[in-house]
Amino acid sequence: MKNMTLKEITAACNGVYYGNEEAFLQEVSSVTIDSRTIKENGLFVAIRGERVDGHRFIPQVMEQGALCAISEEHFDDVDFSYIQVASCEQALKDIAEHYRTSLNIKVVGISGSVGKTSTKEMIASILGEKFNVLKTEGNLNNEIGLPLTIFNITTEHEIAVLEMGISEFGEMERLAKVARPDLCILTNIGYAHLENLKSREGILKAKTAMFEFMNPSGSVILNGEDDLLSTVTSVQGKPPIFFGLSDSDPFYATDVKDLGLEGTSACFHTPKSSFPAHIPIPGFHMVLNALAGIAAGRILGMTDEEIKKGIEHANTIAGRNHLIKTAHLSIIDDCYNANIVSMKASLDVLSKAKGRKVAILGDMFELGEKEKEMHYEVGQYAASLSIDQLVCIGDLAKEMADGAIRTTSPTKTWYFKTKEDFLDSIHQIIEEHDTILVKASNGMKFSWLVKALEDWNI
Repeated sequence: MKNMTLKEITAACNGVYYGNEEAFLQEVSSVTIDSRTIKENGLFVAIRGERVDGHRFIPQVMEQGALCAISEEHFDDVDFSYIQVASCEQALKDIAEHYRTSLNIKVVGISGSVGKTSTKEMIASILGEKFNVLKTEGNLNNEIGLPLTIFNITTEHEIAVLEMGISEFGEMERLAKVARPDLCILTNIGYAHLENLKSREGILKAKTAMFEFMNPSGSVILNGEDDLLSTVTSVQGKPPIFFGLSDSDPFYATDVKDLGLEGTSACFHTPKSSFPAHIPIPGFHMVLNALAGIAAGRILGMTDEEIKKGIEHANTIAGRNHLIKTAHLSIIDDCYNANIVSMKASLDVLSKAKGRKVAILGDMFELGEKEKEMHYEVGQYAASLSIDQLVCIGDLAKEMADGAIRTTSPTKTWYFKTKEDFLDSIHQIIEEHDTILVKASNGMKFSWLVKALEDWNI
């Protein structure tokens, strides 16, 4: 890795080096916190996790060919090189920041309460039509995952599209300091993580902290449909670039046509052009995601034709509005995360399906003091759409069931405390050719339920 000698790494993380001088001037080949993925001449950072302490594996990874380890502990009389630091987690961020600043690459930083991942996937698909793009994989969007993603950037990459997720004040500053984005994109200000951020205004303050570490020549791209984001008038002395559904925004959409589970079509407008495109992913929110990507693409010098191809080549990933078709069922796998806004959006997608519609919903976490009221509201909303079968699973989901039951709706509502209880009754609820939405916060582990439905036989 260029500019990543042990000497440079030691200085970047303010550590103390112990080892031979020849290795001190050698570059590491990779950086990992997982002993199972160590590579020859790699750097191992020993993170202390809730279940496993990485320090236990330092001797093992050194025997497997690692060049050096980052450790909070001091070792006496060892024959391997290591750098002692006060905090391995902070060292991971410090080293990633050093590596990021040494790279000649554009970074797109994406955050928001809802839709970060789907926006990231759309933008990466668009930019990938012109550039060699690295994007955040899986859930590597926090203070551990973001540095690890940055370490995967190579000299071949031209753009990095980085998702940045937060749950508390100060976290965005720490992420943005590492990422140093050239483009800052915020999707919306919703109700996620109210437990720590207290209010939507608190979320706005926490999310917009990304701007503090944007490169001076960078650009801010915001959702003009969001009532709070639309109040941002200046960032580093420049106006932000808005996208939305009004021609008052420089990037906007008209003639939006909902094609159900086949996606959405629209005419997209830029300050100098217009073009039609088909978004193959269901959900009205994907129109806004496409607009964010169009704005990013135009800023980075892409043509409308390139952007259109990127929109039409976009794909979903597991757990994020991912459509799975089996011999018996159509499953909308949206079980990675959930809050009141994303729940309603996913129910809207389900409501467009043909045939019988079943929503299997679980608890939403980190909603703060009004969590019960929000679960109740989701139940009411599901019933208002006349979903055929509503299945509510989990402690808080009891409020969803109550909300649905107390409406005058033909929706049949079921409540189960556990996923296993639901599976015991599945033959009473699910029929062949049903379209099923599966959605809950990640901690509910509904991916297990998706797999069970995939394997289910009538």
